[in-house]
Amino acid sequence: MKDENWKEKLAPEQYHVLREKGTEAPFSGKFYQHFEDGMYHCGACGQILFSSETKFDSDCGWPSFDSSIKGNIILQEDTSHGMERTEVLCSNCKSHLGHLFDDGPTKTGLRYCINSLALDFTPKK
Repeated sequence: MKDENWKEKLAPEQYHVLREKGTEAPFSGKFYQHFEDGMYHCGACGQILFSSETKFDSDCGWPSFDSSIKGNIILQEDTSHGMERTEVLCSNCKSHLGHLFDDGPTKTGLRYCINSLALDFTPKK
């Protein structure tokens, strides 16, 4: 999809996060303290990314997951802002979702730190 189409489809704050690799303010996102059963989707294209079964409260200010739906995300090196991090992207539309850290408290040891603005949610029926 072309840039102008993303601008038409997404709200300005979503566009900033998903397409310009922005970050929402910590503790502000609608999914930060959200623990309903269901699936989290890419806010741009709708691809399923995370199950609520993998979500945990990391107290970092953003929704956190310890694993993703296999094959539905891409990880790439991010050296922006003078840091070395692992960026998390949707494998379908290449939208920026957040970052992956290896300091998670669960058995995977991973913490997918994801912007709420990058996500949609479908409750379990």
